[in-house]
Amino acid sequence: MTAYQMLVAFHGAIGVVALAAFWGAAALRKGSVLHRRVGQIYLIAMAGIVVTALPLAAAAFARGKPVIGVFLAYLVVITATGTWSAWRAIRDKHDVACYTGPVYVALAWLSLLSGVGSLAFGIRTGMPLLIGFSAVGLFTGQDMLRKRRNRVAFGQQPRWWLVEHYTAMLGNGIATHIAFLGIGLPRLLPSINGEALHYLSWFGPLAVALVAKVLVDRRWKPRPKVGVTARASTV
Repeated sequence: MTAYQMLVAFHGAIGVVALAAFWGAAALRKGSVLHRRVGQIYLIAMAGIVVTALPLAAAAFARGKPVIGVFLAYLVVITATGTWSAWRAIRDKHDVACYTGPVYVALAWLSLLSGVGSLAFGIRTGMPLLIGFSAVGLFTGQDMLRKRRNRVAFGQQPRWWLVEHYTAMLGNGIATHIAFLGIGLPRLLPSINGEALHYLSWFGPLAVALVAKVLVDRRWKPRPKVGVTARASTV
């Protein structure tokens, strides 16, 4: 087994741990000790995925497979941003200035620029998957920069850190399931590989995450008070 094959196998093994831990944390009672421990395992696994995916992306470019290289590099950015945000939102829940510090700003710009890069590459190569999925980086980047510019008001929102945490975890879930459906599953079941699976692997997790975000927001995201909203609209 070559070093590259060993890296691929190790990356895949970490992905299995991440997938299991994601659903384990999702099923456990939120805020419980076990939920936090399984969540920590998930974030550690995701950090391992980021570290191992970087050389895999570089190898794809070196082997003349730029589409795979861009795909992996883009997932690295999304995963790194989501992993960091999910972790720091809890650690910095009493200090929004610390949360939206230099690392936050750097990841925001990286997300935005990677979205632009994915869009440009998708248009140049005629890859609708990259064109459509570039919206994730574009939206994430500009949304993070908006929160940074208005971080005083952002920090005054009740449970802002909780919303940031579960939103980041949903983003991580998108990356986890795209990698599994787009890379892992076709290797396990080559007979089902095809164009339909490729589209499902990219846009299926995104659609599910958007629906989940709406449902979770209804339960946990604080709603603006009617009186405050009415006064704000008259200013």
